[in-house]
Formats: sequence, C-alpha cells, structure tokens
Amino acid sequence: MGDKPTKIVGVVDNTNAVGINSNMKGELLLDERQSVSECAFVEIRVWRVPRNVRGSNHFYKYVLAYVVDENCVLRYDNEAGKGDHIHRQGSEVPYDFTTPEKLLADFWADVEGYR
Repeated sequence: MGDKPTKIVGVVDNTNAVGINSNMKGELLLDERQSVSECAFVEIRVWRVPRNVRGSNHFYKYVLAYVVDENCVLRYDNEAGKGDHIHRQGSEVPYDFTTPEKLLADFWADVEGYR
C-alpha cells in the first residue's frame, strides 16, 4: 500500500487497545512511525475489522497522523459514530474512503502539502 516502507503484522486482539473504539478483533495491516524531519513524524495504523466501524461503510479502522513540533496538525481517522473524516488544524471535514491505497495516497499528499 503506497511507496513508503511498511511493517506488516498479523492478527491482533484490539479490544483493550487505547485509541481504537470499535471493541472488536481485527487484523493489523499497517503499523508504522516515520520521521519526516527533525521536528515532524507520521504515524499510521490500519486494521481490517470483521464489521464496519459505526459510521463507515467498509471493513477498515484507521488512524493516520502527521505531528509537527509535538502537535498533531493532520489526522485521518474513522471514529465510531463519526465515520471517515480528516482533522486539519482545528477543523474536521468528511473523508470519502474508497480503498486503503487511496487513503494512504491522500494522506501522503496532504502531508507533502504541509511540508
């Protein structure tokens, strides 16, 4: 999924994990943290879940964040009840999720836009 290096991991039980509200077992597909500069990094986590997260119409749970100077300036996620959306500098806008590959491409394009 994308040009960036990824760490593929197996099935995980995320029912007790912090930051995932779906309370279901899922397969962790991506779990990576990459330095983008001396003061910035990205963190990406994507799970395949057995049923859609409330508010989303697909079988993925994800959190993609771009952090600069210890502040999250960009985050794509799909919290239960809110569905797919993007946080950008204090505002929240809907996101039209189609595929995990497109999600990553859109996220990296936004990160480049900030840089």
